[in-house]
Amino acid sequence: MIGFRNFRRKIFRNEDGTTIVEFGMIIVPFAVILMGAFDLGYQMYIRSVLEGTLAEVARKTSVENPSFNGTGATIEDKIAEEMNKRLKHIANNAVVAVDIKNYSEFSEIGKPEKLTTDVNGNGSFDESDGDCWQDLNENGLYDSVTGRNGIGGASDVIYYQVSLTKPRLFPMAGLVGASKNYEISAETLFRSQPYSVQNAPIIECGEPVP
Repeated sequence: MIGFRNFRRKIFRNEDGTTIVEFGMIIVPFAVILMGAFDLGYQMYIRSVLEGTLAEVARKTSVENPSFNGTGATIEDKIAEEMNKRLKHIANNAVVAVDIKNYSEFSEIGKPEKLTTDVNGNGSFDESDGDCWQDLNENGLYDSVTGRNGIGGASDVIYYQVSLTKPRLFPMAGLVGASKNYEISAETLFRSQPYSVQNAPIIECGEPVP
């Protein structure tokens, strides 16, 4: 009986292998934190490159007849191709979407089309009163959010919005409820150079009710 007690006492006091057990307990949370740090750092790197690439491409687009290599039918398609090509080396398997709109002035961005005649002076467009407006996108309708598609022409303000979607580096996102993809966006504004006379918006008027 005494021998059994001594044996049990030795077993309880034996610390051989303790380090392995403790390491096994901390390795999983430590690995998750480490992968999360790498993941966040890589995401910040992609965002930085995306913003820099967008600024460079937008600056190149601000001149007359910008030259881009690509198979796209329009200059806007070629810009999207250029963005994808430049980002491929740091964001393989990424999907890059580019939205380009142009405005006559910076003050028009996100605003309704500008009224030129406000018959009753209420500051709002009333077609029945015969109000007139600058039809920026030339669709014959008064738009509450203005903007023309594409890069526009001389002296126009070009507004770029770019979104990038790419699978994450590590499959640990699901453990913390994060998306399995990076979803990164960037935007910038550039005014095209005054290489010609800026196109003036067409003036349209509503049909007044007799």
